[in-house]
Amino acid sequence: MNKDYFLPLSILVAAVLIGGSVIYSTGVKTVGRDQVAGLGNIAGAVLTDEQLVDDDIVLGDPKAPVTIVEFGDYQCPFCGRFFSQTESQIKKDYVQAGKVKMVYRDFAFLGPESKTAALAAQCAGEQGKYWAFHDRLFEIEVADGVEHNGNLSTSLMKSLAKELGLNQSPFNTCLDSGKYNAEIEKDYNDGVAAGVAGTPATFVNGKLVEGAQPYSVFKDLIEAALNK
Repeated sequence: MNKDYFLPLSILVAAVLIGGSVIYSTGVKTVGRDQVAGLGNIAGAVLTDEQLVDDDIVLGDPKAPVTIVEFGDYQCPFCGRFFSQTESQIKKDYVQAGKVKMVYRDFAFLGPESKTAALAAQCAGEQGKYWAFHDRLFEIEVADGVEHNGNLSTSLMKSLAKELGLNQSPFNTCLDSGKYNAEIEKDYNDGVAAGVAGTPATFVNGKLVEGAQPYSVFKDLIEAALNK
């Protein structure tokens, strides 16, 4: 069959989720169907900044005045768009300047491949390569752009570990044992508690932005936070 007649599952689900504006405790955001992979409306509690960051690996100066926490899924094409079009610019303009620190948390809801990728990134973090692994996974997703096609396999994770110069034996043991499964589940549950209903869901000093919004949206929020 011609694949052009079929949309990714997340787009179909998202169409139900976001037919109009999505309302949060921090305000109103209009989210287009081509910006977010969604589960449905979830009424979440408000988490503190400390709870949002949890014990996850920080990119940038830990003392930076603005904290960005993204809940994402490595299979999500919209997360890939956020990575390539928005996150890269935030890193260049604000993280490198010591004004913003970033945290990525796993909202791995699209299936087994999502969890395999999340687990592999956590295992890479044991050897100081969490963010390098994170970036490679999204580079692959951007190039692929398809969910549930088997590309984020265990064999790929081990190949990426080798590519990034990781010590293969402890990485493979970590991955094969599912060492960080509980950590990944906690990230997901914390996301639900924070009201995350799809990916990417990004908090800027606690303010939720839903979907792969353009850089200008984040720049305005960051500048407002810096000027307080």
